[in-house]
Parts: sequence; structure tokens; C-alpha cells
Amino acid sequence: MTNSTATEPEPSDSLKTFGLVHKACRKRAGLTQEELAPLVRYQPSTVASIEQGRRLPPRVYVERAEEVLDAFGVLRAAAKYATRDPGLASWFRAWADLEEQAISLYTFENRLVPGLLQTEAYSRTLFNERVPLLTEAQIEAQLSARSDRQRLLTERPKTAFNFIIEEHVIRRGTGGPDATRELIDHVLAVTELRNVELQLMPLTRTVHPGLNGPIQLLETADNEWFGYCEGQESAQLIASPQTISALHLRYAKLRSQALTPQDSRSLLERIRGAL
Repeated sequence: MTNSTATEPEPSDSLKTFGLVHKACRKRAGLTQEELAPLVRYQPSTVASIEQGRRLPPRVYVERAEEVLDAFGVLRAAAKYATRDPGLASWFRAWADLEEQAISLYTFENRLVPGLLQTEAYSRTLFNERVPLLTEAQIEAQLSARSDRQRLLTERPKTAFNFIIEEHVIRRGTGGPDATRELIDHVLAVTELRNVELQLMPLTRTVHPGLNGPIQLLETADNEWFGYCEGQESAQLIASPQTISALHLRYAKLRSQALTPQDSRSLLERIRGAL
């Protein structure tokens, strides 16, 4: 999952086509979206998003749907051509697919609040200020995609999420005082989940290993590790064990230097109270 405002998926023709094929197979099987969801072990909202062409179907979802719907290999074949918006590079599509399978996900951010933790008001402010400007349709598509992606926090209760965010990111007040209060309330609520942990990097920590930019790491069910780093209009999916090891060392140091989860909650509450 990337957290930049430039890498959320928009509906593409191939995703819409897969959605229509999926819908036809589901109707042929005589199932509603609500009836299919528990059979493939996903939420009804996920089934709906896939059929609407708003979400790239995870490999495991395709395999389960293929079996449940007895689709004669049609879904598996259609999935090979299903891609996100053509403007998004292949490394992000691969990361998004890995994110769906992660058993742990670590995110350090020093630019903005990670997408998984954003509110609609915060996200809308980012999309409204995008340069070059987005159309209204593009903004709505981005918002819908980001909201759909956030279900990972609740749909994967056994996946461990750790976020480290620079204190100044919260204090920037993106969207204004009301939006910031709403954001802090949302973050406090989300981090009450047992699998979600947030640490703030305090302003008093003047030097740390994350000054070169954001870091994302994830572990798959096969205990493979991958990394993801991005900048202006560019990003890198990392599989090199040597580079992953270096990112692990940096992230471990960041966790030791950031505030504890409890102290981070207290700081968020103080920031909110001062608004």
C-alpha cells in the first residue's frame, strides 16, 4: 500500500470487465453478493468493489471465487488481464497485491498521514490540492478506492499493523482545525484495535534514521519480506534481502526512538485539546 496521493487505484476498463465477468458468474450460480461473501471469506463490500471495477481482485480471492462459482477457468483467465489504472506502474500493483496477503505491515511516514489512517476530509484536501489538478470524477474515484483499502485494518484482525508518524505531520493541520480534530479522533479510535499500533516521532527527536524518507515493510504468510519506498512520481518495490535487512535496521531504530503507543495517544489527545 503506498500512502502517497498519487498511487491509489482508479477504475480501469480491465477491472470493470473483470467485474462484469465476475457478476455474470455469480448470477449464473444463483448467489447474491451477500451470499457469496462468506463463501470466499471476504466482506460483501469487497465483492461489490470488485464487481464495480474499483478494486484489483487478490489472487486468493480469484481462486476461491473460481471454485465456489464453478467458473470453468473463466475468472482465472480474466484476472490475468485485470490491472489498475494504466498510469500506475507495475511495482505498485505488485505491492497492493502483497499488501492483501500481509501478516504484518510496518509504515514510517514523515510527509503525510498514511492512507490507511486518513479520514475522508483529510484525503479530500490532499486530492483537491493535487498538481496537476484532478477532475471531480477522479477525486471521487480516489476517495472511494482509499476508503475501500482501509477495510484491511478490520478485515484482517490477525495482521499486525505498526505506524510511525512524525509529530509535525499531525501538527501541520492539513484541512484546518475541524479536519485535524476529526483525524485525531479517527486515529485514536482505529488504534484501539488490538492489531493496530501507532507511534509518534516527537519533534524533540532532531535526528533519526527516517530522515531520508518513508519506509514500508511487509511480511507475507510464507514469511517473505518486501519493502516499498517512494518519492515524487516514482517508487520502488524491494525484494533484495540485503536492502530489506537495511530497512529493518532503520525501522527497528525508529521504533526505539519514537514515543510508546500509550505516550503517542497522550500526545495526540493534547494536540487535539489545543486546537
